[in-house]
Amino acid sequence: MNDNSKGILYASITASLWGFMAIVLKIIVADIDPVTVVWFRFAMAFVLLAILTLIFRRSDFSVYRKISWPLIAAAVFLGFNYLGFITGVKYVSPSSSQIFIMIAPVTFALSGIVIFKEHVTWKHIVGFIVVISGIMLFYSEQLSAMKGADHHFTKGMLLIFGGGLSWAVFASFQKKLVQTYTPNQLNLFIYSFSSLALLPFANLGGMNELSAMELGLLIYLGLNTVFAYGSLALAIKYTEANKVSVIITLNPIITFVTMAILGRMNVSWIEHESFSMVSLFGALMVILGAIVVIMAGRRKK
Repeated sequence: MNDNSKGILYASITASLWGFMAIVLKIIVADIDPVTVVWFRFAMAFVLLAILTLIFRRSDFSVYRKISWPLIAAAVFLGFNYLGFITGVKYVSPSSSQIFIMIAPVTFALSGIVIFKEHVTWKHIVGFIVVISGIMLFYSEQLSAMKGADHHFTKGMLLIFGGGLSWAVFASFQKKLVQTYTPNQLNLFIYSFSSLALLPFANLGGMNELSAMELGLLIYLGLNTVFAYGSLALAIKYTEANKVSVIITLNPIITFVTMAILGRMNVSWIEHESFSMVSLFGALMVILGAIVVIMAGRRKK
């Protein structure tokens, strides 16, 4: 298998893990508060990564000897991203959350124009207009189909938007930090900092009351965090970053398809989704618009 194929494979793994994650989060927040879930994800990810680092790359622990304020800021904003997304999932469906979180890669791509003085093209503008138009179409169509729960839907959308914007800020910091730290060092510090920061707010006492399924879902989310970002790093190593970004942007399709299959199976452990053709068209506009914005920033070799 050549490097390009490896990159596509690892990017597809990341997209799949993130596509399934929204569904798992929707199930688990029904019984466990979002802060505790996010704390567990960071804590478990840190423990696993620390063990691997201790075995293979002990030198990466030197990150704790050269902590900078941008490093702390990156950890804080990624924490906000996790909290905003998972809290928003409480109020909207998994597929809806995946559409709204598309604001994250689009905002990050546009931030390169403002912060890093990258050249703006007509593709940036067209793509951004398509994304915003698609979100407005999707949102308005979903609102019209609701009866008495529209304020919850709006609250969920705004929380996810906040999480998406926080991720864009995190990614902007990370873009500068990778010049000083390795990806493994960044993840090691961010996971440890975020888990310690959230520890006072986590409901640790309730952990003893978790069912086997709930504990299993929490462990899955922790593993998802480690393997998704690990696969992402490998994908970028083996193929072009913009190609990886496009593949990852397709992860809402995985969520939509999986939720449609679960609906056909008539499962009782997650609320079924229902989208009109107009809503699906709006969702498609968001995904295609995001891809246009990301590809507009690609650079020639």
